[in-house]
Amino acid sequence: MARALARVAAVVVLGSLTVTSAGARTAVTAPHVTLIGDSVADAIVETSTAVAEAKREVSLDLQVAPCRRVAGDSCPYNGVRPPNVIDLVHQLGPELAPNVVVSVGYNDHEDTYAQDIEDAVTALEGAGAKRIFWLTLRAARHPYLTMNDGIRALATRHPDVTIIDWNVYSRSHPDWFQDDGIHLTGPGAQAMATLIHTSLTKAGVAPPDVRVKTARVTPARRGAAYTFQLAGAAGIPPYRWSLLERAPAGLHLEPGGVVHGTPRVRPGAYAFGVRITDSTGTSTTRRLTLRVTG
Repeated sequence: MARALARVAAVVVLGSLTVTSAGARTAVTAPHVTLIGDSVADAIVETSTAVAEAKREVSLDLQVAPCRRVAGDSCPYNGVRPPNVIDLVHQLGPELAPNVVVSVGYNDHEDTYAQDIEDAVTALEGAGAKRIFWLTLRAARHPYLTMNDGIRALATRHPDVTIIDWNVYSRSHPDWFQDDGIHLTGPGAQAMATLIHTSLTKAGVAPPDVRVKTARVTPARRGAAYTFQLAGAAGIPPYRWSLLERAPAGLHLEPGGVVHGTPRVRPGAYAFGVRITDSTGTSTTRRLTLRVTG
């Protein structure tokens, strides 16, 4: 029993030196994404966990404002009319990301929406957008069904447009919405952010989440110098490593992912947990087992 307890100790927090695993030291720039939204997407901004989810593995520019329309005059909110999507695209100019997510339409007019979104995509393409992701509208009102048909038709004409089907994704979750069936609760904002992130990952815009690639650790010998490099994958390097539990006595984990030292424990199998964190702050953990021989 005492020997088992000796293998698990308090959490050890290591330094914050930022270097990549496997010797790679060149940082990878996170993909740039602009999210254009109205008061529905504005719930993401108001929910810290949703913001963190939307920003995972990407450099996100949130351009959301209540009452925004795709074209024409936006409706007033607190005495201010936000720029519509087309005007905003022109205002952003070179600051517009090559990847753009649009969640706008709840304030627009059914009879002009199809042409308005066509004009908006033309403006986005002209401004340099390479990938456009357009969210369908939660069909809580009949006009939104027709407007969603317009979004689907838009994607057939523009291969750079990908539909994010928020309507279908949210259909069975009334708890995600306020009483009007459109505006989001906190869980709804989290769900929309998750759907956007998942869609960007599937499209290859956002990289998969960071993970610990190492599955097996080279055995060590008691009393002999030992070095092993942990490996990470995906996410946005550079990576930073830390321990969840104390490594076997005599061994240490450097922030760059190198396990080194001279084991001072008896022969046996020793489990310990490691955490990998990428440059966006996204992290994951894994349990590893080190076998020590005599």
